[in-house]
Amino acid sequence: MRHLIETSDLSTDEIERILHKATQFLPMLDSTTLDSSKRPAQSLAHTNIITIFFENSTRTLSSFECAVKNLGGSITRLDVSRSSTSKGETISDTAANLNAMSPHAIIIRHQSSGAPVHLTKSVSCPIINGGDGAHAHPTQALLDLLTLRQCLGQNLAGKRIGIIGDIKTSRVANSNIELLSRYGAELVLIAPPHFLPPHSKLAYTHDITEVIDSLHAIISLRTQTERHSKQNYGSLRDYANQFCLTKQLIGDRDIVIMHPGPVHHNIDIEDELLKDSRCKVLQQVRNGVAVRMAVLEFFILETKA
Repeated sequence: MRHLIETSDLSTDEIERILHKATQFLPMLDSTTLDSSKRPAQSLAHTNIITIFFENSTRTLSSFECAVKNLGGSITRLDVSRSSTSKGETISDTAANLNAMSPHAIIIRHQSSGAPVHLTKSVSCPIINGGDGAHAHPTQALLDLLTLRQCLGQNLAGKRIGIIGDIKTSRVANSNIELLSRYGAELVLIAPPHFLPPHSKLAYTHDITEVIDSLHAIISLRTQTERHSKQNYGSLRDYANQFCLTKQLIGDRDIVIMHPGPVHHNIDIEDELLKDSRCKVLQQVRNGVAVRMAVLEFFILETKA
């Protein structure tokens, strides 16, 4: 049984198939007509997919639900606050009970790294990781790859991409580093020392002005305050003074601006820059639905035990 826990679970050929399918879905999602011939094929009709999110989510949960419904499947959202996990049921017991309902896939988000892979031992359907702790967020990296290729061209080899913010505790950064490096992008990490991952072999700087002229794209990250055991900077405003992306900083440079959301306004990205045509945050959200449709089709229909 195949599962999507991290981007390395997919070969490059498989990623290309998924992104090709996602690209085919995009114009169908843009259609405002009720003509069924212009809507996505109902390839997941008669399937049931369960979502179980132990952390709050807007984009990931909603886009997975839209993806399932666009393909004709049904979605069962487990309300964690009302589930037996609040009574002490283990995650393994939860997985076994959900598996007994014969779902075709389970999508999980959990605050603990490793929770999705732990679930794989108790189920007979694909587990799709919607984000676990500071470990991985594979579908976010896939949609980011698609967005970058739409903006910079199919070949990312030699493109210089900055990742700025709380990289050390970011599952998005981990997945993007693996995937974008595989596609030949030159990555540079931009963060205060305490936000950088230890032992990283990637180029890094504490001053964005040192590298901004060489960047083709910047992926901004939210400060993961919920993952900090203690506040390790004076204030968010102090952090923003050095690492917030602003129109003044970007100037007239031809740089793609991205963020996985939620954005800390005027901390991660200035409000005025969010309105700029170079900012692709909403394009990422749109791509997320198509990518997750393609991921679900791949793991439910194409991969077998």
